[in-house]
Amino acid sequence: MRLRFPGTTAFALCVCVLLAVAGPAAADENSDVGTLVAGAVQPAIAQYGIPGMAVGIVVDGRSYVYNYGVMSKATGQPVTDETLFEIGSISKTFTATLASYAQATGHLSLADSASRYLPVLRGSSFDRVSLLNLGTHTSGGLPLQLPDEIQNDAQLMRYFQTWKPLCEPGACRTYSNPGIGLLGVIAAKSLHADFAALMERRLFPMLGLQHAYIDVPATETTHYAQGYTSADAPVRMAPGVLAPEAYGVRTTARDMTRFVADNMGLFALDPTLQRALVATHTGYFGLGAMTQDLIWEQYRYPAALQDLLAGNSGRMSLQANPATRLTPPLRPQDDVLINKTGSTYGFGAYVVFIPKKKLGVILLANKNYPIAARVTTAYSILTKLEAEVAKAR
Repeated sequence: MRLRFPGTTAFALCVCVLLAVAGPAAADENSDVGTLVAGAVQPAIAQYGIPGMAVGIVVDGRSYVYNYGVMSKATGQPVTDETLFEIGSISKTFTATLASYAQATGHLSLADSASRYLPVLRGSSFDRVSLLNLGTHTSGGLPLQLPDEIQNDAQLMRYFQTWKPLCEPGACRTYSNPGIGLLGVIAAKSLHADFAALMERRLFPMLGLQHAYIDVPATETTHYAQGYTSADAPVRMAPGVLAPEAYGVRTTARDMTRFVADNMGLFALDPTLQRALVATHTGYFGLGAMTQDLIWEQYRYPAALQDLLAGNSGRMSLQANPATRLTPPLRPQDDVLINKTGSTYGFGAYVVFIPKKKLGVILLANKNYPIAARVTTAYSILTKLEAEVAKAR
């Protein structure tokens, strides 16, 4: 198959939309990109019983969105460009961007201790935990989740006051919602505004996102997909302490293609925001083949599928892993593969892109299906697109 793009390689960025439903491919799925995507995602949709999926593609300077299935099994309403998905921990990349922007505008320094910005934590272990540690999961052993009994901010601060690290900050990586959540709280505090308001009224619009929310407004609820657990029970994300900062974004595949394009420098953004975005790709810690950026995770390009599967495995997300500090930090690179997974009880998402190639893949599904399947599917699309683009030039 040879990719056929309209015009020259300098053709302006466009969005081509495809609606595919269960069963035979839609009639207009005759574009090469659409055929390639369908061939990769439809087996996963069938194998895991995924009700609906939206796939965003950035390739050779253009964006595409392909929609499959339904946003609700009860109503049969199809997935469209307006369908909102929970993106889970991919939300952390937006929190990291906000913190990086706060640093770029002089409101905080990632080198500072967390307790500098939260006096209530002075004298606690957070005197030795930097904001950078929070944004790289290297605080010293913060858990994946908060204890269930923490239901408000006062209880949260009491928990942090008494928390004791398992290892020295920077010595081990433990994937943590409380860590990035605390960074989001501090970033918002430094900018003198509420976190959700900063995201919805400032950061998302600056990034060019039109349908990204922390709190889905009433006018958008009809576009909010119903999520399904791995056992097919309907579920949506419930409110929780640090949920907005750690995993609370709902958005569309179209907006996520824009965000990936922003991260690859394909749009002219506010210069300070652009510097902040690029800075989130700085490598700070090494963990085997994976380099820990500010939330983003990167690999040398070309990256092997087995390395991506290892870096996105349960061992990496559920266990403490030794981390090697990179001194000096690895400056942002184009010749890398950058990725992030995201899950809630009812949704599964994955983002991967290669800045040098201007290639990206976004998978959003309204079912929590295995991460390994997401990584494998996206990797297949990415490598095939890369090969076809090389042939087309």
